[in-house]
Amino acid sequence: MISLLQRVSEARVVVEGAVIGEIGAGLLVLVCAERGDSEAQADKLLAKILKLRVFSDEAGKMNRSVQDVGGGLLIVSQFTLAADTTGGNRPSFTQAAAPDDGRRLYDYFVDRARATHPVVQTGRFATDMKVHLVNDGPVTIPLWVN
Repeated sequence: MISLLQRVSEARVVVEGAVIGEIGAGLLVLVCAERGDSEAQADKLLAKILKLRVFSDEAGKMNRSVQDVGGGLLIVSQFTLAADTTGGNRPSFTQAAAPDDGRRLYDYFVDRARATHPVVQTGRFATDMKVHLVNDGPVTIPLWVN
């Protein structure tokens, strides 16, 4: 699975003019399941995200996790993270999981996040979304697990 994390002071997802997910300070988590991924990869990715120390401590060093600071998670599916741009100017998305598998793993990831973290909001799978965010730092970190 692939993820792109952005430390945010606020973020929200809008679908057809309505806010469907919104957090204050925390992490915007863009996530993509790839072909062959399973629940094991989702579990490893979530564990890494929850423990990743990207928030500042009292000394200004990135030493605290989203759990440490009580920040929110805004989890948004984004199959384009699996883009392969090596073959020309039009990206190929053949490495992304098939839609049914992608939805299953996204739903699993969200369910596990909600079971282990108090503030979890989401986008909507396979929907045209407008994602608004204020990147804090900016801090943007790609993550992937095998």
